[in-house]
Amino acid sequence: MTTPLTRSDFSDLKLIHRGKVRDLYEVDDKLLIVATDRISAFDVVMDDPIPGKGAILTQLSLFWFDFLRDIVPNHLITADVEKYPSACAPYLDQLKGRSMLVKKAKPLPVECIVRGYISGSFWKAYQKNDIIFGIRLPSGLRESDKFDKPLFTPSTKAEQGDHDENISLEQMEEIIGVEDTAKIADICIRLYRKAADFARNKGIIIADTKFELGWFDGELILIDEVLTPDSSRFWPLDQYRPGGGQPSFDKQFLRDYLLTLDWDKQPPAPKLPADIVDKTESRYREAVEKIISR
Repeated sequence: MTTPLTRSDFSDLKLIHRGKVRDLYEVDDKLLIVATDRISAFDVVMDDPIPGKGAILTQLSLFWFDFLRDIVPNHLITADVEKYPSACAPYLDQLKGRSMLVKKAKPLPVECIVRGYISGSFWKAYQKNDIIFGIRLPSGLRESDKFDKPLFTPSTKAEQGDHDENISLEQMEEIIGVEDTAKIADICIRLYRKAADFARNKGIIIADTKFELGWFDGELILIDEVLTPDSSRFWPLDQYRPGGGQPSFDKQFLRDYLLTLDWDKQPPAPKLPADIVDKTESRYREAVEKIISR
């Protein structure tokens, strides 16, 4: 087993951001995204990494970027480390399989979330009111029920350690404009539909997902990661039973474990037992194998 990468330290490159999972470097006029093996839950980064997770996320994103490119262009230049700029040469062993060289886009100031099923924060909000951020939902929905059609539900972007806040389409229009909001919502719904239909045939329900888009040379493009277990809820189709929470291929398994602890969801993170690390890794790995298998 390869040694987990919890933190990259490429002293010859310019680090511009260290996120919960990804480290972002500036290389010439491009960006180098490095997916580490860090994992977060409740906006807290765990001290214990999930071995191989960064490579799994990268592999899935590369697959989806190619699969969805007919709907919207993306920021990928190459994931072949041999084609990276010479400044990256000392770090190729660490970069291989877990990095992407991408265009330097200007990210949208909002998160683009598409929900095909009612779960998570939307389910909690629905229990209090059937109008959620301007969207009227049918009465009588059960937890994990499928919506008649996918919903586009944007949110604000929070600083690390804070929580994103759901907003209405009208609020998004105030931030980026009516025309762009409509265009972005249409793109995201189309991305979700195509991916969800494909995944369902592979035995996976994509309950919801978060897309990142940005502007590059005046064009909207898909950026960051896409349709990974970190940015999506993946449920096994053969175990789907609406009316409660679902087994998952994503980090919901880790969240469920953490909820059994006497922990206030604030740093420092609790120590993760080896079996929780192993089971989380196996769920991530099973997801990528199901989706990418022919």
